[in-house]
Amino acid sequence: MKDADTMVLPRLASAEVSVEDPWGEGRGAPASAPGRPAAGTARWRSVAWLVPALLMGALSVVGAGAPGLRTEELATWAAARSSWRDNWSMLHSGDATAAPYHLLMRAWAEAFGTSDLALRAPSMLAMTGAAALVGVLAARMFAPATGVLAGVIFALLPTSTRYAQEAQPYALTMLAAVLATWLLLSAIDGPWFWRFARYAGAVVLLGLCNVVALLLLAGHGWAVFAFRRGRTLRWLAAAAMGALPAAGLLWLAAPHGAQLARSAHPSLPMLAAAPRELFGVAALGAVLLVLALFSLPLRYSAALCTAWAVVPPLALLLIAQVAPVWLPQYLLFTLPAWAILGAAALSRARLGWAAGVLAAIAVIGAPAQLALREPDGHQQASRRLAAVIEHRLQANDGVVYSAADPGDGRVGRNLVAHYLPADRRPRDVLGPQGVDGRQPAARCTDVAGCLRGTRRLWVIRLGARTDPVQGIGGATEQLLRTRYQVAQVWRPTGLTLALLVNERTDL
Repeated sequence: MKDADTMVLPRLASAEVSVEDPWGEGRGAPASAPGRPAAGTARWRSVAWLVPALLMGALSVVGAGAPGLRTEELATWAAARSSWRDNWSMLHSGDATAAPYHLLMRAWAEAFGTSDLALRAPSMLAMTGAAALVGVLAARMFAPATGVLAGVIFALLPTSTRYAQEAQPYALTMLAAVLATWLLLSAIDGPWFWRFARYAGAVVLLGLCNVVALLLLAGHGWAVFAFRRGRTLRWLAAAAMGALPAAGLLWLAAPHGAQLARSAHPSLPMLAAAPRELFGVAALGAVLLVLALFSLPLRYSAALCTAWAVVPPLALLLIAQVAPVWLPQYLLFTLPAWAILGAAALSRARLGWAAGVLAAIAVIGAPAQLALREPDGHQQASRRLAAVIEHRLQANDGVVYSAADPGDGRVGRNLVAHYLPADRRPRDVLGPQGVDGRQPAARCTDVAGCLRGTRRLWVIRLGARTDPVQGIGGATEQLLRTRYQVAQVWRPTGLTLALLVNERTDL
């Protein structure tokens, strides 16, 4: 009897790989091609972070000093020049969640000063680091070429430039979000204690930068439960430990009425404006959304980025139905995920198509990029307002800040104190000139007496106002209307400045 021919069956892929990559795309960076040295792959991985870092760094520096400080940046300036004791006292106020960033900026100012560029430098460095990490993360998830594309897309977004040039914690928050996601991959692929400890440390940084950004953990948790269910408890323990410091800040702020920002319940107009606020240009949001649709197989890497991009906004929208916490800037930490998803789609296209899409993103965002570097690029032309006062100031001029405006007049006081030298400032007739802007100024109780002898009066208001005196507050508004005439009004972007004159001879 003749033996039958032996048939060799091919080895089937493991069940884990089939779940992670049902379309056979392969997880992580592809293996080196036969004959290609490992050094070549190492060079490509270096390019994946170096190109985005150089591009983001250049875009961050160019024109960074042109826009004037806006409301929140002026608060950062006030914190940076205040005493350490005043900054620590924030931990026992409604602004406790902002205390870590302000303490950081206080230490930074000790070494580098409080000029506009000095205050924005930490954000520039953080955003450059975030762009580099986006490239590294995408290269690890997909391939080095995808890392380059992801980092470049992230750097080209006008929003990235905007918050790289703003003295606020949003750039640090994005850096922490990318770092936490990168360390999550390492932790769940090799579940050793120190890997989860590093991940917990990144979560600590994320929560201290922005408490709301901890919604990223909802996306992380979904991905871990879906693809690494056996490590869910370890992840949960690390995430809980990392979130404890932020929870402590909320606990400290709660008795004083915790204030995350000037947020609100979401309305339809606010939701419609969210893409523009998030991506800088609404059309760029549409482009990235379309690209993301082409990178949404059930693959592990794409699913993790999808959870990062989609789950936190949905969670914030649900929370905002019961608490006024909606602010598009809170979702900036999802931008890296959108950039990676877009790059994953482009990496499947031919080189010419990928280059064309990158060029289109740059062209669409160019007008916004140029507008960001104008004097009113941060939506408030504070330096222009100060220049008007300085050039027209006369001896014995007074100034009034509205207690009815957000911040109880602190924004106007900070603006004048920051941009005008001490000998070129009008006298604060209703409050002490020497306040540091961190606490509401002690206001004059005898308004008529405080105004006596002041012939020319400057009025600084937030927003563009037809009537600069309307709503300025009770007795002050009545006296200004009866004793003064509005001589001239200026409306630099986001602000209103008026010069009032009293021609009565008995003054």
